[in-house]
Amino acid sequence: MDQPGGFHHLPVLFDEVMEWLRPRGGGVYLDGTLGGGGHSEGILQAAGGEATLWGLDRDEAAIAAACERLRVYPGFHAIRGNFHDAKALLSAAGAVPLTGTLLDLGVSSHQLDTADRGFSYHEDAPLDMRMDRSRGMTAAEYLATVSREELRRVLTDYGEEKWAARIAQVLEERRAKAPILTTADLVAVVDAAIPKAVRRKDEGHPARRTFQAVRIAVNDELAPLDQALCDIADCLAPGGRLLVITFHSLEDRIVKSTFRKLQNPCVCPPKAPICTCGKKPLGKVLAGGAVKPSAEEVKRNPRSRSAKLRVFERFPRAGEQRR
Repeated sequence: MDQPGGFHHLPVLFDEVMEWLRPRGGGVYLDGTLGGGGHSEGILQAAGGEATLWGLDRDEAAIAAACERLRVYPGFHAIRGNFHDAKALLSAAGAVPLTGTLLDLGVSSHQLDTADRGFSYHEDAPLDMRMDRSRGMTAAEYLATVSREELRRVLTDYGEEKWAARIAQVLEERRAKAPILTTADLVAVVDAAIPKAVRRKDEGHPARRTFQAVRIAVNDELAPLDQALCDIADCLAPGGRLLVITFHSLEDRIVKSTFRKLQNPCVCPPKAPICTCGKKPLGKVLAGGAVKPSAEEVKRNPRSRSAKLRVFERFPRAGEQRR
C-alpha cells in the first residue's frame, strides 16, 4: 500500500504478529523497526488506540512516513535510532518496561523499491545501501576499501555465496581499473564472476546474495543482534513478549540461538549434579519454533516467502507482577 511521501509498506505476517503480541489498552509497546508503520498501526488499532507505542527506526524516510500515518494516535512516539541501541534510547525516554516488542529485520519494501537507495539489483543507481543515510560508509565506499579476503569472507558468511572467492577476485581486478560506483557495476562484477551456465540455473537473480552480504556489512546488521535481543528482552515487563521476524537463515540462527540462551542460560557442565553458575532463565520460547507465512500471504506478497516469526515471553522475577 502507498503511504505518505510515496512510502510503500507491506506488513509481513501481520495476523500472526497480532495473535502472538496480543495488543491491549494500557500496554506499552516497541516497534523497533518502524518502517512505514503498518505493524505499529495494527498494534494501536488492536489496543483500541489506548496503548503507548514507541517506534524506532534509523531511516529518516520511515520516521517521516510513520509519523504522518500515525499522527491520529496520541500514544505514538517516534525515535530515530537503531534498535541495537534500544535499551539506552528507551530508558532515556522513560519508555520501559515494555508489554511487547516487535522487530521486523532486514530491508523494507520501500528501501528496495526506491532506486536511489542502491538496495536493488534491478535498477541502476548509486551504490548507497545505508539504512541511515546520515552516517557511515556507502556501499561504494565500502567496496573501494575492503580487502579481497575480507570481501570473500563477507560474501560467504553473510550471503552464503558459493562463488565468493571468484566474485571478490573480479571486483578487485575491476576496481583497479575503475571504481565500482553503481548497482549496475556490482551486478556486472557478479555476472563476470559466475559462469553463464550457473547463472541460468539460479532460481533467483544471481546478484541477490552479493547485494544481501554487502548490505549487511555496510549496516552492521548481524554482529550486534545477539546483544540487542538480550537488552530488549531485559526491558520486557513480566509476561511481556518479544517477537522477531527474520528473512534469511543468518538472522534466524542468531535469533533462535539467543532465545534458547535466554530460556536456558546455564553454563554448568551437562553432567553437573546441580547448577552452580547461578544463571536463571529470563523466559521461555513460544510458538513451538518458527511461524511461517500462509500460502495466501506468499501469493499476495512474494517477499514474505522466506519470513519466519519467533516469539519469546519473559518470566516474572521474584516479587514482580504481570502487566
